[in-house]
Amino acid sequence: MTILILKRIALGILTLLLVSALIFAGTQLLPGDVASAILGQNATPESLTVLRTDLGLDQPLLHRYFAWLGGFAFYAAVISVPVAVLLGLLSAIWRGTVFDRAVNIAALAFVSLPEYFLGLLLILFVSVQYNLLPSLADTYPGMSMGDWLKATTLPALTLVLVTVAQMLRMTRTAVLAVMDQAYVETAYLKGLRTKRAVLRHALPNAAAPIVNVVSFNIAYLITGVVLVEAVFNYNGLGRFMVDAVSKRDLPLVQAAALVFGTAYVILNIIADVTAIALNPRLRHAR
Repeated sequence: MTILILKRIALGILTLLLVSALIFAGTQLLPGDVASAILGQNATPESLTVLRTDLGLDQPLLHRYFAWLGGFAFYAAVISVPVAVLLGLLSAIWRGTVFDRAVNIAALAFVSLPEYFLGLLLILFVSVQYNLLPSLADTYPGMSMGDWLKATTLPALTLVLVTVAQMLRMTRTAVLAVMDQAYVETAYLKGLRTKRAVLRHALPNAAAPIVNVVSFNIAYLITGVVLVEAVFNYNGLGRFMVDAVSKRDLPLVQAAALVFGTAYVILNIIADVTAIALNPRLRHAR
């Protein structure tokens, strides 16, 4: 098992090296500096320094990244993962019932809708028609927790609906595939109730694909929410990177892209190691 984990880590490091090479090669086509692009070529070094400070570009990238990570992406992940797994389990336990059909129809609908369109629908109904929540995620340092939750709930809800739908369907599929195995049917014949059979036999054996899809969706929440940030005018790291590309801020583009790539690789390694730990069959080469 240790050798397999070390191989996954080595493969992740190699992937990061390749990603860094692609990032470096791609950004060489984007010359320039963000402050120079705003102030022009005749700007003084003092004015450039002041503008970089005002824009927060003097802060370390990791500081900005973790500050953003504590925003609505983390908010959405904390809600979506347990809700998706729970609904997927209930849908598998109550297979073929009205609850199962309703959950699957809703999940299919949310998966089919692009996240930016879903965000616009939520703004239309929740903000414009009923005025329950603000349409813009206007956050600032020092705001109270209540105001922050109110400002970020709508974009977080958009991400929750999209990611819950994906994780729910995978959880249901993985659990049902295990429930059709002979040893689970034997457990039923021995008198185990459905809930107990699912929790003791089906869920542990279906954990590997569930962990993979959860990892993928968390990576999406970290790196792929640029459109949601744009819809709700949230100053997240994804939108920050897009602005950096348009303003030719090469160091920031390279660093942000590498942070995104690192997040993906680390989450994939965690998912692989967890799958190996949960499924003994993966510990041996075929």
